[in-house]
Amino acid sequence: MADIKEAFVDGGIWMYAILAISILGFGVTIERFVFIFFRYNINAHAFMAQIQKLVMANNIDRAIKLCNAALAAALPRVIKAGLTRANKGELEIQNAIEEASLEVVPMITRRTATLASLANIATLLGLLGTIIGLIEAFSALETATPDKRQEMLSRGIALAMNTTAFGLIVAIPILFVHMMLMATTKKILDDIDQYSVKLANLLISRSKSGETGGV
Repeated sequence: MADIKEAFVDGGIWMYAILAISILGFGVTIERFVFIFFRYNINAHAFMAQIQKLVMANNIDRAIKLCNAALAAALPRVIKAGLTRANKGELEIQNAIEEASLEVVPMITRRTATLASLANIATLLGLLGTIIGLIEAFSALETATPDKRQEMLSRGIALAMNTTAFGLIVAIPILFVHMMLMATTKKILDDIDQYSVKLANLLISRSKSGETGGV
């Protein structure tokens, strides 16, 4: 622990800047994990299997209630929008689904890209600290008196190495989290695209069948 504290102090002001990035990254990570993995995500296959059965049984009201029970998730919001227009025309069904999709997609993707930016900033701050430390080290060789040269040289090298290490220690986990979040985000978006189209086709077929039966 003492070595970590000493390394942090040796890194100077750059270490505080990288620490601020790590705190911000941790906050974004927690917020996104909660929303992406526990709020917006859902077992899309099982959910849509139930919806399909209800629609084919012409039980639209119960299908809507099923969506309301999981309305915090992204897919049920989009599916509900289509179900509420189940008895309308093809264009209205598609427009309702598209409008709902446009509302939920920004909510799903919000702030996730920020993590990649924070990782890059942490790396660049570490690199900047490295450059400053090397400049100080070389300056010591040129300008410092012999009795101070070793001390200033050691301080410059410590600044360079510690900021590089700390920048990478912060950046690598943030990038790993970003990769996980992006994978789950893509899954949710793919589910919305796939099942919203399937629902639209199902409702349109149902509507045309009703018209044919009426004739």
